[in-house]
Amino acid sequence: MNGALFEKLSKVLVPVAGKLNNSRYLQVLRDAFMLAFPLTIFGSIAVVIANLPFLDKIMSESSLNMLKDMLGVAPNATMGVMTVFVVFGIGYYLSKSYEVEGIFGGAIALASFLLLTPFVVQIEGKEAVQGVIPLDRLGAKGMFLGMITAFIAGEIYRKVVQKNITIKMPAGVPPAVAKSFAALIPAVVTLTFFLVVNIIVTQMFQTNMHDVIYNVVQAPLVGLGSGIIPTLIAIFVAQILWFFGLHGQIIINSVMDPIWNTLSLENLNAYTQTGEVPHIVSKQFIEIYTVGMGGTGMTLAVIFAILLFMKSKQMKQVAKLGLGPGIFNVNEPIIFGLPIVMNPLVIVPWILAPMIVTLVTYLAMSSGLVPPPNGVAVPWTVPIFINGIMATNSLAGGLLQLVNFLIVLVIWFPFLKFIDRMNLQKEREEEQASAKSAS
Repeated sequence: MNGALFEKLSKVLVPVAGKLNNSRYLQVLRDAFMLAFPLTIFGSIAVVIANLPFLDKIMSESSLNMLKDMLGVAPNATMGVMTVFVVFGIGYYLSKSYEVEGIFGGAIALASFLLLTPFVVQIEGKEAVQGVIPLDRLGAKGMFLGMITAFIAGEIYRKVVQKNITIKMPAGVPPAVAKSFAALIPAVVTLTFFLVVNIIVTQMFQTNMHDVIYNVVQAPLVGLGSGIIPTLIAIFVAQILWFFGLHGQIIINSVMDPIWNTLSLENLNAYTQTGEVPHIVSKQFIEIYTVGMGGTGMTLAVIFAILLFMKSKQMKQVAKLGLGPGIFNVNEPIIFGLPIVMNPLVIVPWILAPMIVTLVTYLAMSSGLVPPPNGVAVPWTVPIFINGIMATNSLAGGLLQLVNFLIVLVIWFPFLKFIDRMNLQKEREEEQASAKSAS
């Protein structure tokens, strides 16, 4: 890479990425999604068990339906209401970041979200059922409203607390009681704000905030984020950030996770109801077919290429150290040991390989050769091939990863060979110097 261009990119990207990485809101959003992670894994396990491809061969139709009914409550109670956990998490972590009582921040954010949620189900051809919440309002369809509401609620709550507009109890009152009274006025102010918003929207405009945000914000963003071009741009930026030593995956995920997770929830809902998957790009598409192949940049193929075809002792030592972690998609040893960071010799395969593999994966799924990920959450540490099968509920999902693995290896090979020759020359010179000094 040209030195001047390198410096210009560094001056532009590093400060911007640093601000994104240190953004309070993006950090809170990331932590809130991680709060829901163990719950979604539990729900995913139930979905995988209920949809194992061989069950219809060993069980009768009635027994299989009974099994699905028994396990169906697990995804409904976890992934189906994921917005609830994210809203509470945002309120909690945002409050803690301002050093105010987090548990009340979470509870107030959740109550604010529910104030904007219509407690009515409209069944076509029948009278509306009052006093119930449609499940999709607490899941994929309510995700963006939930996030917006939680951030606004958290800000109102913490500002009232920090202005010291609270009820103070005498010193002898138990701490739990004192904290409850301290949160009373902030809670009333925050909830009153959202109650007024709900009254205005429902009474004056004869709609609800869920439908407003979904139609104006969420649907366009999700539609944009599900396309291959924005996905490739996200991959490109993540790789560039990593090249400069910044954790590109975390930075990009902080921005894109709301869209990718919403797509995953919509996939899961459709898959459990109809067996169809509406979106190719989703959180699992990104994780399983990029990070899930040895870590960011799919460097497991790089490790194998070094171990099988390269001769440099230095490169082989780095590859041996990176093999164990790389199998479980941890690739910092290879990123900083080869190195990849700030190494202009590898910037081309580092950026090119993930983008080509992402495009190949998208085309394979859009053509019907491989089923898209169905929304089941798979831990990112599950090794290649296994995670591809789990995410798609198909052997084809794992086989596609092996094809992608070979593509990455082929792209990297000439660049690794060039570095290998350089290292070999350097190692020979060092050996000759050592021999001369010894004699």
